[in-house]
Amino acid sequence: MKTSSVAAKNQLSHGPEKIVTLSYVAAEAEEPPSKSVILTGLEDEPPGRPATGKDRLFRNVPESSWKDWKWQFRNRIVSVDQLKQLLPLSSEEEAQIRTVTRRYPLSITPYYLSLIDPANPRDPVRMQSVPCIEEITQSAMGMEDPLSEKEDSVVPGMVHRYPDRALMVLTDICPMLCRHCTRKREWRHGGWVRPDSEIEAMLDYLRRHTEVRDVILSGGDPLTLSTSHLESIISRIRAIEHIDIIRIGSRFPVVLPQRIDAELCDMLSRQGPIWFNSHFNHPNEVTPEAAAACDRLLRAGVPVNNQTVLLRGINDSVEIQTRLCHKLLKAKVRPYYLFQCDEVQGTEHLRTSVDVGIKIIEGMRGHTSGLAIPNFVVDLVQGGGKVPLQPNYVLAMNEDELLLKNYEGKVFRYRNPNSQKSRSETDAPPPVSGVVESLLAAADLPAKAKGEANADRVIIRS
Repeated sequence: MKTSSVAAKNQLSHGPEKIVTLSYVAAEAEEPPSKSVILTGLEDEPPGRPATGKDRLFRNVPESSWKDWKWQFRNRIVSVDQLKQLLPLSSEEEAQIRTVTRRYPLSITPYYLSLIDPANPRDPVRMQSVPCIEEITQSAMGMEDPLSEKEDSVVPGMVHRYPDRALMVLTDICPMLCRHCTRKREWRHGGWVRPDSEIEAMLDYLRRHTEVRDVILSGGDPLTLSTSHLESIISRIRAIEHIDIIRIGSRFPVVLPQRIDAELCDMLSRQGPIWFNSHFNHPNEVTPEAAAACDRLLRAGVPVNNQTVLLRGINDSVEIQTRLCHKLLKAKVRPYYLFQCDEVQGTEHLRTSVDVGIKIIEGMRGHTSGLAIPNFVVDLVQGGGKVPLQPNYVLAMNEDELLLKNYEGKVFRYRNPNSQKSRSETDAPPPVSGVVESLLAAADLPAKAKGEANADRVIIRS
């Protein structure tokens, strides 16, 4: 990995743990402006117990403030000076992050930062949130707007690409700046919120285009808007008769689950049906707080689906994806998409080859419930749209039969119902070969007895 030199430097920084004392900002604001964590001192960690998470870094923050999403938002970590008091940084890494943030800024909520293991320079939460030098050194690769959203923008802020769906970008403000962000190009423009004149222009477009039945609210993150502001937009969409579905794409349940409060859930319940797409990338992110936030949405009648981005060194294995999807299901969240990371400038170091994603799906299919398996998709450049990719299970096909490979790599004949052959010729065909070579030949998949593996299938068919 290109980040190994940075990682090695980080390990040099391990010394006695320190506790950062924060002077937190208590004032309220409807739409929180940026962030001012004020660092005022360091305290030695009391001996006798390992400090983790909130207790280790934010011990003096009252629980009431910690659970207040506006406090979390106002106190985002947005500078290297703040960051280095909370995470061990070598002098070289500190200098590199300063260089990167001149082009690609940082923003991390205290909650999300508290999930980082400071002893692990390759911690998956850290790699998604802390800038690294490859964002600059490999920035010649990729495109600023690989999905060509500007070309499909029908009015400012509205992308209309697919026949019956439209995307509304309400703001470019996020609580956390993900290092793999598809709209990284917006960061240099500072924080903005779409004025009501532009919102009204988008609504007018929707009123005139009766073929649109599904509207997705995106950003930035639309939940950075106050609940009352968000409801003023959603209620006007809801008033358009031909709009059936409103979807919200947000990473708040992952990086700031405190935002999913009773006021928000009550509003979403009033304006339903609303669907919610979350963005968990790693099982470490599915914390009790995050699961509780998803539960609150579900109890408000808002189904929650998850869209994961495949990221090199973070979640690019069968084992991690399976753990993630199992934890999502336990939180009653449906794994929906596994996205190939878009070809965005400043993200090349996090992109995997496409066959990694196909191998992950092959390694999951048959080995765990189909409920736990997302659709692996590539979002094509130049606005080509999403293309689902699967392992190749159909080895050959004609009008009489198919040759299909199962999850064990065994090949079976399957009679095509349109076949002219008699049933007797094809009844109970044996496998035509042993195990065909799998894309996962080198993978160490869990062994499972055939009878055990087929148990669910027998029950379902009986």
